[in-house]
Amino acid sequence: MFEARALSDQVEAVRETHAPDAQVFDCDRDFETLPPAQAEDLGLVVDALEPASYPATWLPEDAPQLLAHYASSDLTIGMPGDGSVVWTRQTEPPVVLVKPRVQGSPESFVDFLLAEAVVQLGLDVPEHFIGFFEETYRDLDDAVPLDPNATYQVAAALYDGWVGLQTRELFADWDDDHPELADAWQDAGTQLEDRVAGLPRAVARGDTDFADATELACAAIKHAIELPAPFAALDTEAYRDHGPEYAIRWAEKTFESIEE
Repeated sequence: MFEARALSDQVEAVRETHAPDAQVFDCDRDFETLPPAQAEDLGLVVDALEPASYPATWLPEDAPQLLAHYASSDLTIGMPGDGSVVWTRQTEPPVVLVKPRVQGSPESFVDFLLAEAVVQLGLDVPEHFIGFFEETYRDLDDAVPLDPNATYQVAAALYDGWVGLQTRELFADWDDDHPELADAWQDAGTQLEDRVAGLPRAVARGDTDFADATELACAAIKHAIELPAPFAALDTEAYRDHGPEYAIRWAEKTFESIEE
């Protein structure tokens, strides 16, 4: 299931700087969440497994079952929306897992995803949005008048945007030391620009729902792309500094304006 991945020199340099103890593995099959038996197989390639758990009281009663499972004491690695490269600190040492779906992607882009993962490990940010919102996830659920799955998507996007506010400062400094990674970061951002600029029109026409729009806008934050309203309010130092409290207030104000 897991095979050690050889890293390019530039990714190895980033790993040594930000998460020198992290191990990187290719997975032999795609997943959103690793099946329990396969998650346990990680014990064969790491020193220890340390499942994370969160209080059930942090979740609303109608939370998606997969989120409730993640919050339990079961070893749960990978969740919907995590993308092609997943990292976890539920192992000792921490690991980065690369899904087969990256095959066919430009090598430079895959290197960026790997570098991003080890940078996030080095920042010591929560592994999942439930560790970011904690008990205030119930407040976000109250502020977002969408179904539980869409609320999950908005929460995951808001967390991704908050992390992006921190990682992009590091990415922007790669021009000198890691120019290939810097180019990949900029290229990925360029590909998002037109889609992000058109979000208000797409939502107004019904071509894109609010959860999808939030996901795209928050993904653009790490690329330092200018965001349209109401998402521009998330691209601020205030959000970086105040995190969950700010995100919940943003959701409240945004949906209040939509309903007016």
